Amino acid sequence: MKKRVLHIDQNHPQLMQGLAALGFENTEAYQDSLESIQEELKHYHGLILRSRIPVNSDLLSYAPQLEFIGRVGSGLENIDLEAAASRKIAVFAAPEGNCNAVGEHALGLLLGLLNKLPSGQSSIAQGQWLREAHRGWELGSRTVGIIGYGHTGKSFAQKLQGFGCTVYCHDILPKMGDSCARQVSLETIQEKCDVLSFHLPQGEDTRYYFNEAFVNRMKHPFWLLNTSRGSVVHTQSLLQGLASTKILGAGLDVLEFENASFSKVGSNKQLPELEALIQNPNVILSPHVAGWTYESHERLAQTLVDKIQNFYTLPN
Repeated sequence: MKKRVLHIDQNHPQLMQGLAALGFENTEAYQDSLESIQEELKHYHGLILRSRIPVNSDLLSYAPQLEFIGRVGSGLENIDLEAAASRKIAVFAAPEGNCNAVGEHALGLLLGLLNKLPSGQSSIAQGQWLREAHRGWELGSRTVGIIGYGHTGKSFAQKLQGFGCTVYCHDILPKMGDSCARQVSLETIQEKCDVLSFHLPQGEDTRYYFNEAFVNRMKHPFWLLNTSRGSVVHTQSLLQGLASTKILGAGLDVLEFENASFSKVGSNKQLPELEALIQNPNVILSPHVAGWTYESHERLAQTLVDKIQNFYTLPN
């Protein structure tokens, strides 16, 4: 009997094609309700998703045959890992698939901030030609601190090579530094860095990791980047830092106002803090697309295919 895989979010065709080539039977359930998925899960050995539906212990109780869950992305905050482990269900993510895209996006945000590109275009659109007001800074003379040195943090550090800037990293795991970034304490980053880039997973231990106390511990005025999860940055503390000019600018691909599936932000412009970010000339926003390139779309799919293949062919 063929192993059956239920896909509850649409992904690159390479994912289904790759699994079909390995002998799996694929079923689409892109629009199915949670109730419908619960009813159908008992027939499946694999579950593929992004962020539409959380996988908790209750959902897994409907899946007695489930052998693996594949999350097309890097974060696993929408999957109850303990519940999966207790049922001997393997869980795969694909951070290798979009880390290059995130690294490039973080670099783009940083260069845009340093060179005041959005405000420069806005002033031209308003009929102005303000050269002195848009004098920028060079990346080569900056000290960059990367907080969270996994796949995306390392990718960003690699992109910084050749600019001549100093790069530090901080991670909860030891010996994560490499030739692209020297691993240091958080205190060293707060003392020496004038650029901060967050690459942290979502969790209770990282919620509001960046807050008013963090801003106060920074020795120098600095630029902030966040391409990880919106909950890492306390928006009100960010706005206060921007108002005081302790924070020189912020490049945000993620916001704490995003819903659980990352498909929209709160009540859009009805949120005063979001409106304040939009109106601030020193802020660049993008809609959670740092890892959302044409190349990463396919690479995420192939990464999962490879991991699932290895799961069934390598000794467990």
